[in-house]
Formats: sequence, structure tokens, C-alpha cells
Amino acid sequence: MNEITYLVATDVGGTCTDTIVVSSQGDIHIGKALSTPPDFATGVLNSVRSAADAMGMELGSLLARTTLFIHGSTVVDNTVFTRDGTKTGLIATEGFEDTILVTRGAYGRWSGLTEDGIKNPVKTDRASALVESSAIVGVAERVDCDGDVVTPLDMEQAERAIRFLVQDRAVESIAISLLWSFANPAHELALRDLVKRVAPDVYVTISSDIAPVPGEYERTSTAVINAYAGRITRDYLSALEALLRENGYSGQTMVMQGYGGLLPVEEAAERAVGMVECGPAAGVIGAKFLGDMMGDADIIAADMGGTTFKVGVIQNGELEFAREPLVDRFHYVAPKIDVVSIGAGGGSIIQIDPKTRLPMVGPQSAGSRPGPICYGLGGTEPTLTDVMLLIGYMDPGHFLRGSMSLDAENTRRLFREKVADPLGVSVEEAAIGIYRIASAQISDLIRKITVERGLDPRDFVLHSFGGTCGMLASAFGEDLSVRRIVIPYTASVNCAFGLVTADVRHEYSVTKTLPANVSPDEINALFEPMIERARKQLTAEGFDAGSIGMNWSADLRYGRQVHEVTTQIRAGAPLDAQGLALLLSDFEKLYERKFGKGSAYREAGIEITMLRLTASGKLKRPSLPKLEEGSADASAAKIGSRRIYVERRGTLHEGSIYDFNRLQPGNRLSGPAVIHTPITTIAVQEGQVARMDGYRNIVLEMEG
Repeated sequence: MNEITYLVATDVGGTCTDTIVVSSQGDIHIGKALSTPPDFATGVLNSVRSAADAMGMELGSLLARTTLFIHGSTVVDNTVFTRDGTKTGLIATEGFEDTILVTRGAYGRWSGLTEDGIKNPVKTDRASALVESSAIVGVAERVDCDGDVVTPLDMEQAERAIRFLVQDRAVESIAISLLWSFANPAHELALRDLVKRVAPDVYVTISSDIAPVPGEYERTSTAVINAYAGRITRDYLSALEALLRENGYSGQTMVMQGYGGLLPVEEAAERAVGMVECGPAAGVIGAKFLGDMMGDADIIAADMGGTTFKVGVIQNGELEFAREPLVDRFHYVAPKIDVVSIGAGGGSIIQIDPKTRLPMVGPQSAGSRPGPICYGLGGTEPTLTDVMLLIGYMDPGHFLRGSMSLDAENTRRLFREKVADPLGVSVEEAAIGIYRIASAQISDLIRKITVERGLDPRDFVLHSFGGTCGMLASAFGEDLSVRRIVIPYTASVNCAFGLVTADVRHEYSVTKTLPANVSPDEINALFEPMIERARKQLTAEGFDAGSIGMNWSADLRYGRQVHEVTTQIRAGAPLDAQGLALLLSDFEKLYERKFGKGSAYREAGIEITMLRLTASGKLKRPSLPKLEEGSADASAAKIGSRRIYVERRGTLHEGSIYDFNRLQPGNRLSGPAVIHTPITTIAVQEGQVARMDGYRNIVLEMEG
């Protein structure tokens, strides 16, 4: 009999680190532990140990039988948001040193700001660059738009610039971004080699490698972000790898990217910017995988953890990608699944606005330490998690399988002092009001990415995941009138679940402006080198021809326009005249879907500006057995009742309490109710029916 092996995936969030273990027999096991900043690797191991304990195994035994370890982390996001990166220098073309400081004109003054911030244009300013102006140097060189060298690189000046940055400015990372380097990277490559010779310990990033695309500011910004966070990311991943090896793991480690694919840990360590928002991207990938199994093509994927609420849209079974990705207030050029967020999570601190005297939810977060007051770890600021305890959704005896006792008494005392009394209302009234504020903020955000884009939430299924989302989804889902609400079995670890449903993916591109009537042979000639490079890379990573997939796309725009729309080449390659005509037709349909019916205008002419190749190495998918649904009677799972918040009544009211582990597929229960699972809590509002399906997901629908 073959020994059971395992696939392990971990996702590091701001508050908790989640683990999902999938056995070779298709069984799923879940682990969860508090994150441990700044030493996140320890929290990862604690989370895996939690899963091992639930399986009745030792950590070392589980890791020794693990064939693949997949990881996602907020390390890059955190580094940028907290401004805790490596001191970085920038080498630019002489005369263009201020590109990173100027940003994209006035746009740089308000990009990344909240709506309230944008409403005060006089008070806005550009975000302080991640590289100090005194650590930016120019070197004499010039390449034109065709890639021809106009001015050779001055190597002596370049060496002086590098020594100045390393010795006088004490930088530990250097970003290199030269004009038109994507057309000819020779000068950037020479500079990179020079840095490695002069200062071998310095981390170096070149724009032609990390962002070989037009757009001087965005390309430079991407290189700077990568250099700023790259050294820390590399050290973190190295420490994690070492810790795994020490505890018995000997397989390959893969790292999630923001575009929804995986990279080997060695490559991910050099492409840190690709990890931005990789956790939320994994959540959307997991939602798509589950939606495919359940027959849902239109999904609103909502994730609420400890620090933020994030949401993405899957339409017609296709993922949406961000047009202009941002991390904090900095633009970068990399494919990224479109996920928007607000600073509202379980750890979001509740404050009273000193001007309006109204309560605010976030964006500041208590994180995992000291965390919410109810955790009893020293937190003194009321959070949304504390509100959930006060309105009856959380039970002090059912948090993290009962492994942590919640301090209800201290929570009520501090909440009264800091929130309820200043508002002049009772603890109950204040907690209910804040719950409704958080729910309204979420509804508004979802309307922005649906209604304001011409999409009707009533056509979508809401997938709710993250440790906190299940307590709010029944309220904001009803407000949005979605078709139904799905809280996956893996809800609190759904980002980790998304990791095990992803494939290894490499992105390649070539920038070339071509008219729409170009010969298909000219397009094929540009794709061929990318295809060959992709096959070699994936073969070296252990994938055979049958598990390698290729996906072609092109960036197109109308004449005299600046912004492009990335359009999939459905005809595949090699491209012929019919396939090219289909591409142009698909572009116009996609254009009108994004910008409104009638916005397409072929008479302006169509240009191809970039060709892209996504090459994937397909990993074995987890096989999730679907159990037969039985009796609708859920009475055996009822463990009591208590006063909980009921949205329709606007107050606390007696509600039934259920133990998720006692529910069976087919069981149905009516709200108001709360379902306690080992990893999250689900609120069922009055007028809603909850059903456990064959995959042990909880599906909420309106009665009748």
C-alpha cells in the first residue's frame, strides 16, 4: 500500500497565519495560528504544527511526508506600507534622475488616497519616494526607441556612481532604470554586472528584467519597489526554507504571485514585487476553483481578515486584472488580479472622530499583537472583533477550537470607556451601530466594483472567506441582494486553499507597436522566442510536455489613445488571418464591457502595443470528494441559544447556536442563528436559511 503524502500551503496574514493540508487521498486538514511579526517564519511553522496536531501527527512527520510546500505572504506589502525596507539607491539615465520624484504629474498627488483625501486637493501631495533624492544618480548613456545605442554607457562614471551610493549613501539595494531599456537592456545588464563586481553584497534590480515595458515612471517605480523590498523578501524566504529543512521538509517550495500563479522560491526571492497582494489573489483563485465545482461563473469573492476587507470579481468564469496596480500609493507594472480593499478587518481599531464625534472603523489595526482586547494579549483599543463578541456572535469558549479564552469582561469595560460613553449610548447600541457601519462600508465598496462598472450584484453569488467575513456576509449580502451566499468549508483559510489550486506560472512579454493589419507571421515571429524560453524554463522545473500550457494575449488600443486593454488570443498560436480578426473583435467587445456600450470606435484605427505569453506548469489539483446530502434536520448540531444581533430587528434577540462539526451535508437551519466552526464564525440572519452542501460549505439563501 502506498504511503499517504501531503501538499501543504500556508498564507501569512496581518493577524493569523493559515495552513491547509491536502492528502494524496483528497482529505483536507486545516491549521491556524497567530502571525508572529517580524519573525513571520515562526508563525508559519506554528500554523503547520496546528494542522499536524489536528491530524494527530508530529510536525516533523508531516513535513517529511510533504511533497510540495506552497507559500503566500504579506511581507512585501508590509515592508512598503510600514516603510521598513532596505535603504535603496537608484541609477537613472543622466538628466532623468527626478522621474521617480515627479511621478505621473498631478496624478501622483492623489493616486492611492481615500475619497476623503481626494476631496481636499489643496492638502494632497505626492507620497515620499522609497528612495531618497540624495541616493539617486544619473549616468551618461542613451538608447533610442528602436533599441539603437545613441550614447554608449560611460563605465568609469557608472563605477563612480555605484561607489558613491554604496560608500557615501550606505545603500544596501540598488535599482537601475534607464530610458528605453526594454528595447535594449545592454546598458542595464552592464550596470548590474558592475554592481556585482564592485559591491557583491548589494541587492540589485534592473527595470528591463522586472518590468520590460514602456512607461518611464511606472517602470522605474517597479524597479525601486523590488529593490526596496527585495532583500528583506529574500532573507525572509531563505529563513523559512531553512526552518522547513530543519524540521524535516526536503521538497520544493513554491511562492504565490499577485497574478494568481506560483514561482519557485529562488525566482520569487528576486521578484519581490510579484508577491504584492498575493494572498488576496490566492483567495480569488480559490473562489474560482470552488465556483467551477459548484457551477457558478459569476462570483463576488469577499475576504475579511484581521486588517482589511478585500473583494474581487469573477465574471463569466474569468478573472479580472488590475489596469494600474498600486501598492500603498506607488504604481508598479506587473500583472495582478484586480482586488480592491478598505482598512476594515477584525483587528480594525474603533475610534471616535474628534471633529464629528462619530465612530470610525479603521484603517488602523491592532494586528495580532497586542490584537483585540478580547484576545487578552495586552490590547487596549476596541476593535471590530471586540464588537463581534459584544453582539453575541463570538463565544468565549469556541475561539480557535477553544485554544484561546476570550476576555469578555475587560472587553465590555474598555469598550464602554472608549466608545459607548463618549457617544452617550449603551455598550449594546454602540456595538450594533459599529457593526452596521462596517457592513455599510463593505456594501459601498462592492457596489463600486460592480454597479459602477455596469454589473448587477443580483446576478452574482457571494463567496465569503476570511476569519471575520462570515459574521458580516449575511448582512451585507442581503443588502446587495446577491443570488446566494457561500461560506466555504475552508473559509478562514481560503487564501491558503487558493494556493493549492494554483499552477506554476511564468509571464513573458515583448513591446512592439504594430498596426491591426499586420501580417500574422510577424506576430508569430515575436511569440516564438518567448515560447521557446518558456518551454525550457518549465522543463527545467520538472514539467513534461503534457502538463505545460500556453496562454497568449495582446495589449491593444485605439489610435491616439494612451491606455491599452489586454485581450486574450483565443485562436492560439501560430496565429492566422482568421485568428487575428477574432482578436480584434474580442478587443472591441472587451473595450465596450469595460467602458460602456458604444465606446468602441474602429474608425480610429487599432494598434497592438505588446504581446504577452503566460506559460503554466499544471500541478495536481486536490480531489475534493462530494458527500451525499441527507436529512434536512439540523437539531443534532444545536448546542444552545443566546442573545445575538438580528439585522431586521436592529437589536439583540434570542438566536440558536450550532456546532459546525455536528452538521451533516443536507442539514438546514433558519436564522437568526450562529454557526461556530473550528476556524471562523457564521451569522445567519432572520429570514435566511443555511444549508450544508456536499462539500461541507454553508450556503445561505433567503427563505422562500
